[in-house]
Parts: sequence; C-alpha cells; structure tokens
Amino acid sequence: MKKIILGIICICAVNLLPAQIRYKNDNRNRVNDPISYSTPKQYEIADIEVTGVEYLDHNALISLSGLKVGDKVKIPGDDISNAIKKLWGQGLMGNVGIYATKIENGKISLRIELTERPRLSKIIYKGVNKTQEGELDDDIKLIRGRVLTDAILKNTELTVKKHFVEKGFLNTEVKVTRIKDTLAFNAVQILVDVNKGSKVKINRIYFEGNNNFSEGKLKKKLKSTKEHPRIGIFKTVFGELFSLNKNKIKNFAGSTVKVSGQEVKGFINDNFKLNFFSGSKFIKSDYEDDKKALIEFYNSKGYRDARIVTDSVYTHSSKTINVKFEVEEGKKYYFRDIIWNGNYVYNDNTLGRILGINKGDVYDLELVNKRLNYNPTGADVSSLYLDNGYLFFTIDPVEVRIEDDSIDVEMRIHEGTQATINKVIVKGNDRTNDHVILREIRTLPGQKFSREQLIRTNREIAQLGYFDPEQIGMQPIPNPADGTVDIEYTVVERPSDQIELSGGWGGFFGFVGTLGLVFNNFSIKNITDRSKWHPLPVGDGQKLALRVQANGRAFQNYSFTFTEPWLGGKKPNAFTINLTRSIQRVRTFETDEDGNPIRDSNGELVFPRGLNDFNGSLKLAGISVSLGRRLRWPDDFFFISNSLNYFVYNLDNFGSQLGFSTGISNNLTFNTTIARNSAGPSTMYPTTGSSLSLSMSLTPPYSVFNDIDYENADNATRYNLVEFHKWMFDAKFYTQIAGNLVLESRAHLGFIGSYTRKAGIGPFERFVMGGAGLGGQNFLIGNDIIGLRGYEDNTVTPPNFQATSGLLEPDEIRGGVVFNKFIFELRYPVSLNPSATIYVLGFGEAGNNWGEYRDFNINNLYKSAGVGARIFMPAFGLIGIDWAYGFDTLPGRTERSGPQFHFTIGQQLR
Repeated sequence: MKKIILGIICICAVNLLPAQIRYKNDNRNRVNDPISYSTPKQYEIADIEVTGVEYLDHNALISLSGLKVGDKVKIPGDDISNAIKKLWGQGLMGNVGIYATKIENGKISLRIELTERPRLSKIIYKGVNKTQEGELDDDIKLIRGRVLTDAILKNTELTVKKHFVEKGFLNTEVKVTRIKDTLAFNAVQILVDVNKGSKVKINRIYFEGNNNFSEGKLKKKLKSTKEHPRIGIFKTVFGELFSLNKNKIKNFAGSTVKVSGQEVKGFINDNFKLNFFSGSKFIKSDYEDDKKALIEFYNSKGYRDARIVTDSVYTHSSKTINVKFEVEEGKKYYFRDIIWNGNYVYNDNTLGRILGINKGDVYDLELVNKRLNYNPTGADVSSLYLDNGYLFFTIDPVEVRIEDDSIDVEMRIHEGTQATINKVIVKGNDRTNDHVILREIRTLPGQKFSREQLIRTNREIAQLGYFDPEQIGMQPIPNPADGTVDIEYTVVERPSDQIELSGGWGGFFGFVGTLGLVFNNFSIKNITDRSKWHPLPVGDGQKLALRVQANGRAFQNYSFTFTEPWLGGKKPNAFTINLTRSIQRVRTFETDEDGNPIRDSNGELVFPRGLNDFNGSLKLAGISVSLGRRLRWPDDFFFISNSLNYFVYNLDNFGSQLGFSTGISNNLTFNTTIARNSAGPSTMYPTTGSSLSLSMSLTPPYSVFNDIDYENADNATRYNLVEFHKWMFDAKFYTQIAGNLVLESRAHLGFIGSYTRKAGIGPFERFVMGGAGLGGQNFLIGNDIIGLRGYEDNTVTPPNFQATSGLLEPDEIRGGVVFNKFIFELRYPVSLNPSATIYVLGFGEAGNNWGEYRDFNINNLYKSAGVGARIFMPAFGLIGIDWAYGFDTLPGRTERSGPQFHFTIGQQLR
C-alpha cells in the first residue's frame, strides 16, 4: 500500500514540475543546456528581469520573490515554486510566471512575467441616496488606485450588507460587479447595487417562563427591541372599549378578548401602553444589548441566577418578525450579613451607612457596585476614600456564603497610601495659553488627590467655553513607588468667537438690523504679536464685545464691552467696563402753545408728514464699571459682583411714555449681585445643578436731602436725578429625568421702589413684559425686558392698552414696578456636537407685571404653553424659535392671546 501511495506522489510531482519554470527560447537568447524535468540540476542565477508591470517597482518585486543574482537554485525544485507562491500571495497579480531565458556554463537567466490586477478608479452606488453613499464610503474605506482583488469585492459586499442590516433592513441584497474603465489603463470601476427592501419590523415579542413579571413589564426593559404598534388591533379594542360603560372597563382590561378571531388575554394590561415614537426595527447589536438589560433587570430584583435559556427570531411576514424569549428566573435572593475586611481609616458603621444596604434587602449586586464605586445620585464608598487622597484604594465585593435564599457578602478593601499630586499637565490647547487653563484647575501640585476636585476641574474648564466639553480628558497617572500621581488634562479647542448678523421687528421702528462681534478668548497683551492674531489676538481668556443696531435714523445703538476675568492674574476678580450710546428718534403728534394735541378736521392727531421727519428724540450715553470675585464661603460656587453705572438721558419732545417729554435725567446706580452657579457640565446644555442670583441696585436717596417740592414740580424737574432701589431674584434648577432628557425649572421676581413717598417711583428701570424678551429689539431704553411667550411683545405691561389706538395720559408712566414669572421647560438634545448644539423643548410658563404694589397677586398670572427649538453655533451664538399658546385675555383685549411665534437671539435671562 505504501509503495502505491509513493508512486502516485512521484507521478504528481513530475506532472507539476513543468509549471514551476519554463524554458523560453527567443531570438535574443540561445539555451545550450535545456532543462531536464526528470533530472534536477543546480544553477547559479546570473540575471533576473521583470516584465508585464507598469506601476510596481521591479527591484521590490524581485526582492519579494526571494530570488537574487548569485543564488544557487535547483531546477526543478522548491526555490522557483516558492518564488511564485510569494509573488502570488501579495494579492497584486492576476498571473505569475517564471521563465528561463538563457542557460550557459551552469548559470541561468530568469524572466518573471507578471500580469497586474486592475486598480480601482471609481465606486458607483445604485439604490442608495447621497447621504448613504457617504456613510458607505466611511465603512468600506476603499482608496482609489488600490489593487482590486476578489477578497476586496467580497468584503465590500459584506460590509454594505452589514451596514443596512444594522439599520433594520434585514433583507438587504447587495451585488458588487466590475466595470472596465475605458478612460484609464488597467483600471476598473465597481458597481455596488443595493436592494434594501423594507425595514423589518418586530411584530410580537413573546416570553415563556416569566412567572414573577408580566410580559408588559419585561417588554419595557427592552430599550430598543420594541413591538410595532398594531393599529388594526387597536381599532378593534377601542371599538369594544367605547361600547362599554365605566363599570365594565375595569373587568374588560383583564379579560380575554377576540381580535380578528384571535384570543388576546389581558391585552390592555400588557399592551395598551405602547410608545408610538419608539422604533420597532430589529437591529442585532441593540437586540444583544437588550438581552443583557433583561438579565440585569432580573438581577436587580434579587433573581441572581436568572438567565435566558433560548431566544429565537423567526419570520412572521416578508416585512415583520417575531421574537421569543424563554427565561429561567430562578430563586429570589436577599442580603444577609455584610462583612467589611481591610478597612482601617473608616469603621464598619461609617462604610455601612454610606452603602445603605441592610440585612433582608433584596439582593442586587449592581446596586452594591454603584454604592461602592460611583453613585451619581448620592455618596459612595469610593468617593469617601478617593476624595481623601486614597488613589490606590480598591474594594472587591465577594459572595462568601449562600444559604437557601440568603447571601453573605464580604467587602475586601485595600486602602493603600494617600497619593500626593506631583505634576499637572495640559495638552491640546493650541490657541489658549496654559495659564488660562491652569488657573481653573483645582488639583494643584502638593495637594492630596481628590476625585471631587478632578470632576470640579472638568466643569470649570468646560465653563470657559473655549473647548469641546465632550472631549475634555482627565487622566491620573499614578506612581505607586513614591506615592505620587501626575494628572494630565487634554482639551480640544473649538471656535468661541461669535458674530451676530440679524434683523428683527422692533414694533414702531419696524425692521432693525444688528451687527455684533464677540471675541471670547481675547488678549490685549498679544496685540503687538501678529502671530497671535486669529483674526484678532487670542489666548488670554479676555472678552471683547462690539455691537451696533440701527434702523436708519429712527434708532441707533452702539456698545463696547471689555472683560478681564482674572484682574491681576492671581485671583478670579472679573473686571468689566461697558460704554453705551443710543438714540431714538420719534414722530410725535403736534401740540399747541398750551401743550394740547392738535387734531385735524376728522379728529385725527396731526403728525409730521414725512416718515423721516422726526420731531422728537431720546439720547442715552452711559458707562458701567464692575468688579466681581469668586467666594470661598459658603462654597466656591458663589460669586459676588459690584458695579457702578452712570447714564444720562436727554429727552427732546420724546412723548409721554417716560412721564415727561423734554428734559435731562441723570442716573447714578450702584449694583451688587450675589450669585451661585453649579449648573453644568456644559454651558449650552446643562443637565445638573442650579443657578441662583440676587441683585440689588441703588441710587443715592436724593429726595431725603434735596429741597424740591415734588408735589408741585414738573416731571422734568422731579426726574432730573433718577432715584430708586431695585431688587431682582432669579433661580434656575436642572433635573436629569432620564438620559439627556432635562427639566429646567425657573422662577423670577423683581420689584422697584422709592426712598420717600413724595418722590414716588420714577419712569426708569421699570419692567416691560411679553413676547420673546428680546430687550435689544424692543428698544425701550431704561426698562428691563421680561419675556412671556404666548403674548405679544411688551403687552403684559401696565397701564395695559393697545399701542395702535391708545395714548398715555401726560402724567401716566408705562412699565411695571413688580413682576413675577415661573417656567417649566423640558429639553431633549438632537445634537450635542459643539459645532452645532441643537435641542428641542416643551414648556409651560406663567407671569404678570403690576403697576402698583397693592395689585400684586401671585395667583393672578397669565399662562401659556408651547414647544420650541434652540441651536447654538459658536460663530453665531444661540438662536431659537418658539410656538406658544396664550391661554388668557389681557386687559383691553376681547379675546385670549392664542397662538404666537417667537424668535430669539442670544441667551435670555428672564
């Protein structure tokens, strides 16, 4: 038998030898020693040439073959066969051949003849849109000019199919074919023909073995694997429901009903609450995650041994599938004894109190790990140690005894030594200077390591607004040998400067254009260094803002603001200076010598004839200087700011809305604001924390010292020196409902008063409410603009009248002296990308504005609700649009406010 096998091998070997190397006798070479395939002979390679290739290097190919001049090779033999295999194995050739061109005096010349595989010149897609083409290019990662092999074509087909299967197109068919490129040598195009078919939906999800939890309960734990709403069944069920009275509905909910001939038991209990907005497509990766979530749910309820015995996905129709789970719940377990071992710094009682798990509680190892390592809603054992410098601390919960339905858990602790911070490293700040980041860092060299301060530093760096908050990295680098740790912060710069180029409708003034420039990372020091200009000098964290608004001659406003957040460079003392210049020109009605309005023969007020014939104006010039600093008590989230403001109002036949038409008013105000801001981590989309602010504005009490007869003096004299005290309170709270779904709760209160009864409350700094709250586009100089969506701009303002048909009395002042406002806003992000942060929102709000203290009634509020969206782009700031419905009727109106659209630019404070 052995002889027969050996004979077969020899015959095969002889037949294969001619395929190794062939003798080519052409006119250029004469071979005097033809190759004998029956008698192998050794030759020395005298020369090697390569033919048939254009793009590949000849010397590289010879090197890849393993042959070189001077080598001794046996022909026939393994040397030539191996050379062919090596070249073929590169995947670059469509054909490989090695020929002898000359044999003389024991030396042989070889020619390697190759045929290059075609190269890819273009990918053509069929059956997909442009967006999907881009996604497929990213997945396939084929480079033009790459050698095209059968393996590449097959991988392309599988990748494209996987792409669409993951999106729920389980029946996707992909065909990849080559097309010769007639415009390029040895090049081909590939056609990727995709037939996605319809998305495969999940028809029904079934459970077996679930003795302790209903199907409906378990289905809710599947985050992405959802049933498709069965509209036909719902129609039938609702029809049955509507035919029942209230007493029967309760019985019906748990009963068995027939739907299209199919009995559905307890249909309302398990299936009535469906989420019509959740997807029902089947995605394999999400399905696997949901299986893990299902077991985690069982584990959290004490079913430690729960498992999915089998799960199956089978076809229901061409467009739907059914999913079936068979679960084994096992026994329900409870905690018995919790034993602490290895703890010397903190005693058992302290650790047990933080853990918060008692004997007899349902066994939940996930809860144990959360309370040990990281508890986002409260304290955990790790934070107790890590905030006290114990960076090398570890804790391992181990089940040491299981008896019946009770489990003993031992907490094995290694406390280690306290770690001291050695170095702080910052990377990635290409535009921002190191000191701008380092002054916000709470983890300083020489201090004990603290996880709390590490997290706080992340928030402070994100609050700067110069970096992508999603890509701020914090990496402790421990050095156990000497008990120290280096901390490395990595940041990714993002555009922080803003340009505001917008137009808005300003009521009487019509269309008003706005041009604003805000440089949030400005540097005065680098003004002389042209290399730091991008396009202006940057890097020191200073803020420079320029803003211009105009509507021809009717309205013009210019402002300049500069802020140095760290005056002196050692402490966070924020210094700000602001310069403002505004002018409003108006067309007021003509008056006679006694100041009475002149009317025409029809009884209409007489105004100047030309639209640009202004006969009245209000000019404002002002300067404001402020200095703020961060406090350490009660905690370092507090901030106090003091400012001194001086404004001059020059009225010339301006009308009666400020109580007098001609005169000059001087307003010198001292303001103090105490604020606490822990909202974060992102400034554009905070998810946790709060923001509280209490401000007080005071003018000198002129009426206490001067001898003006306020009762008999005209308003121009009374208001020459503006006098008031003003108080404002603002509160915002952020609650993370689920994931990135956030509830913002806000409350605002403000009132203004006078020092003496005889002086009264003047016309300046009053409150105007209604609309979007765009103070910059309502143009009521000297007023605080308070938004109230669902109502027209400025209409919730005493005395309430319709501006198109009413006039103020000569001594009647427009604006409120006390206001109140409450808002609940539910937000959900569409994109948290720092280049375009987008979120949608739904809101309900209520507010009012009163002209007298005696009218104040917190139960008398104008209410509204609506939806909206916000988009933040670093170059343009925050832009928003809201649709709101006002539920109430304003004084002087006959109908409720109803639906209103509001457009906003910038962050609205109130």
